[in-house]
Order: sequence, then C-alpha cells, then structure tokens
Amino acid sequence: MDPVSNPFSPGAGNPPPELAGRSELLEQARITLGRVKAGRFEQSLMLVGLRGVGKTVLLNRIRDLAVADGYLVVMIEGTEMRSLPALLIPALRQVLIQLDALKDLSTKVKRGMQVLRSFIGAVKLKVGDIEVGLDIDPEQGTADSGDLESDLADLFLAIGEAAQDRGRAVAVIIDEIQYLDETEMSALIMAMHRLSQRQSPMTLIAAGLPQLVGLAGRSKSYAERLFQYPAVGPLAVDDARDALRDPLSRQGVAITDTALDALVKVTRGYPYFIQEWGYQVWNAAAASPIDIDAVQRATTAAIRKLDQSFFRVRFDRLTPREKEYLRALAELGDGTHRSGDVAALLGVRIQSIAPLRSGLIRKGMIYSPQHGDTAFTVPLFEEFMRRTMPDWRPPSYGT
Repeated sequence: MDPVSNPFSPGAGNPPPELAGRSELLEQARITLGRVKAGRFEQSLMLVGLRGVGKTVLLNRIRDLAVADGYLVVMIEGTEMRSLPALLIPALRQVLIQLDALKDLSTKVKRGMQVLRSFIGAVKLKVGDIEVGLDIDPEQGTADSGDLESDLADLFLAIGEAAQDRGRAVAVIIDEIQYLDETEMSALIMAMHRLSQRQSPMTLIAAGLPQLVGLAGRSKSYAERLFQYPAVGPLAVDDARDALRDPLSRQGVAITDTALDALVKVTRGYPYFIQEWGYQVWNAAAASPIDIDAVQRATTAAIRKLDQSFFRVRFDRLTPREKEYLRALAELGDGTHRSGDVAALLGVRIQSIAPLRSGLIRKGMIYSPQHGDTAFTVPLFEEFMRRTMPDWRPPSYGT
C-alpha cells in the first residue's frame, strides 16, 4: 500500500492517529485545570509510566486542554544536563511578558518581573550558566536568598498573583521529571505547597518514570497529599485493537482478526510499539485486508528499526559495566527480578554492585518496583539485550 498514506506515526511524542484508552486520565486533567482556574484546591498530576506508554503525547494533549481553557503554559523537559532553574527561567519570563501584553503593566505583573529578576541573580551566583535578559530592577529580599526551596516558592507565588490579577491561570508542565535531583524536586514540591495554601491559579502537571514517586516522597513527606500519581501503562486489549484498527478503517483498509490479534500480542499494548508495528504492517501489506503474513514481515522490519534507533540510542549511553549489569538482568528473563539475583549472576556482592544499579536508575534504564526489585524501564529491552549480546557469559569481577 502507498507509504504516503500510512496513518501511523512512530516517534518521540508524535500524536497517534487514535488516542485510545486515555479518556479517563484526560478527564482527570480537565477537572484539575478547571478547579485550579476557579481558585479551588486540586492535587497536581504526576503521570507515571515506563518508556513507550505515551506520557509525552498525553502531556501535549493536556497542554492543548489548558490553552483552550485560557491557561498560560510553561512546558519544559527535564534533562541530566541542565538544572531546573535554567529550564524554568526562560519559560516563566515568557509568561510574564504575555501577562504584561494583556493591558497596561499592573503592579503585580511588574512585581512578578522584579521577583524573577531577583531569582535570576541568585541562581547566577550559584551556577553562572543562565543568561536571560530582563530590563527591570530586582525586588530586594525576595527570591534572592540562594536557597532554591525558599526562592522558587517566592517566585511561583509572585507569578501566581500576577496571573490572578489578569484573570488568568498558569500550568507548569514538565516531562521527564525524574531527572530532577532531590533538591530541585523538594523545591518544586515546596512551591506547589505554598501555592495550594494561597489557592493560587497555578498548577503542575508532570510525567516521568516510576522512580519519580520515590523521589517525590524522599524530597517531601507530604508530597502524597499534593499530587496524584495516575499510572500510564500499556493499553487494554480492546483499546489496543482500536488504536490499530480504527486508523486503518478511516483509510478504507481492513485487517483480519488473526492479524489484529497478532499485532496486539507482539506490541503488548504499548502505544509506541503499536505505532511502530502499525507503520510497518501498512508498508508490508500489498493490499487490503492486512493478513498474518504482512504482520510477520512487519515484525521483522519493526524489530530491526527498534534495534537501530529506539533501543540502540539507550544502549550506546551505557558503560561496559552497565551493559554487563543489564545483560545479567535480561538473562534472568522477562519481568521483575531481585537485585541480589543479578549480583549473584555477576558473581559479586550486592553491596558492591549497588552504586552501578543506582547509576542505571538515574539514567532511567531500570527502576525498583519495590525494595530490592529491579526491572527495565524500556519495554522489550531485555529481548534487545539478548539479541545484542547473544554470546554473553557472566563475567568474574571478584568480590
């Protein structure tokens, strides 16, 4: 069939042709946005899920909901390379400029700019890598202590007051939030706590890997009262079938039940894989209806592409020791395994391998579903490790 007409769109954060199985979560976000805008308390949202479940797609859809409801939106992505202030400052500056453009500069909008200028000055003293122009004098004594917890809370409160003065609300949307360190997460939680106490029209909606729940809890014990942590997992079977079949139907293409069942099984319901296999099966099929032979050809093509891109880009970030650890985890089979079993397979004491495991968690390669357990954050990655290192044998590191 014509590749130009292919309805599927595999890629990082690309909107799928059919956003199936997420209506309940989007309704939850709609309620949160509505209540915060109305000045009523509502827990902020932190979406939790593995790679490939569509968290970024959901954040983009929630951003659209917020904009449609009159919100000003700050949208950033956490990274290992840049600090939270460096990510926030340009976006918050833009929010204040937008508030200023609504009408003549108000006292509270002007104060918001002054507090941001104070915050920039304090942060620059500590990290020195933030260059944002703001031609206004700082407000002395506010957001300039150099303590991120105190200063970020002051800044958020000033921006919330400026937004309220203009009859607007602000949504801070953060993807990959697990990359924040504990100090940054603690400051963010403190800021949201202060905002909730003032019923300020400002909310946080974030997404990250499963370790973010533990990170938030370690940062502030009251985080569980400020946030909801909706789980974003693979699609249910019926939703996965809809996500594959409906885009085809809109193009006038049918698929046999056998082929559809095979696609649902091989993708395990993960939205990213649904897009990849859907894309490949369209290109592999000669005509409608798509049959099981096309699915088999698509599977070969999809795995080859994933190995060269989706999996490979993560594999290439690993050190030799990290690759050994992940290969040992894969050797134990699919699913969750005890950290002690990985250490035993590597022939080392669990204490000696703990820093390596912690580093892999920070890199977002693995997580701990519960104490002492270890699992991959990337679905099907264990199969990739076995394909990539097929002749692996447990090394001897000594004890």
